[in-house]
Amino acid sequence: MDYELIREEVAKVLDRLPRRFRARLGNLEFVVEGRPSPGLLRAEGLDPRHDTLYGLYQGVPLPERSSLEAPLLPDKITIFAEPLLRDFADPEELREEIRLTVLHEIAHYFGMDEDQIDDLGY
Repeated sequence: MDYELIREEVAKVLDRLPRRFRARLGNLEFVVEGRPSPGLLRAEGLDPRHDTLYGLYQGVPLPERSSLEAPLLPDKITIFAEPLLRDFADPEELREEIRLTVLHEIAHYFGMDEDQIDDLGY
């Protein structure tokens, strides 16, 4: 699987979301990049020598937004292809991890923290 197939898998996950959730993703951009930089890992409290990220949400979660201020830029969910491809050689396991990663990052967009997301299994 390559970057384009990962993009296709991300699109499939989004297409399968219930309409009421998809309708709220209007100001959210999804991108696929190679891997997180060491600086990004450190900024997220991770050790670049031992940790990695499969995905990252950047923006203001919906519950924290003011209805008086329109967002200037879209929020962004980045899916990191290289760590996914490295850690999940089996295509079915890779598809499942892409699904879990996309759903995990969308949960952050909707305002959930790590503990809440873990409780849901993402």
